[in-house]
Amino acid sequence: MALNSNHLICNRTKYLLIILLGISSFIFNRCGIYSFSGASTEGLKTVSIQYFQNRASLVQPGLSQNLTDALIDKCKAQTSLNIVNGFGDANFEGEITDYNTRPLTVSADATAAMNRFTITVKVKFTNSIDPDKSFEQTFSRYEDYNSSLDLSQVEAELSKNILELIVEDIFNRAFVNW
Repeated sequence: MALNSNHLICNRTKYLLIILLGISSFIFNRCGIYSFSGASTEGLKTVSIQYFQNRASLVQPGLSQNLTDALIDKCKAQTSLNIVNGFGDANFEGEITDYNTRPLTVSADATAAMNRFTITVKVKFTNSIDPDKSFEQTFSRYEDYNSSLDLSQVEAELSKNILELIVEDIFNRAFVNW
């Protein structure tokens, strides 16, 4: 009988521990103290993301919307902040300043063996609760591709990958404080 009693106490302890972990996770996550993504949004309740205009010399249709949407999605997924129109406690705004491809390496017959595709975004982040965390910074990422491929063949996939990296960099700079 003692074995069953000890087993019952052990199970109750496990359940109590699970409940306490769940409650503390909820408190830390929902109250904006800490997110398990590493994002710190202490004091912030809202975030706004303005539409990123494409001011690059080569304008790719849809790139501005893709960047803006990706940043909104990242903030929704990684924080408990409410997304608002206008200006929130935290605000992102900026523009795409460069979108280009250029030869990277040259083969023996003086033709490009690899090309580098680059996207650059200028961002202004304003934290109205803690202005010391505000910044203006340019983020740039690139992907290399074989020059035997036409850019139009790889552009969609490369753009998607690069935007993902840029959004991660922007988010980390704003909320993870690297």
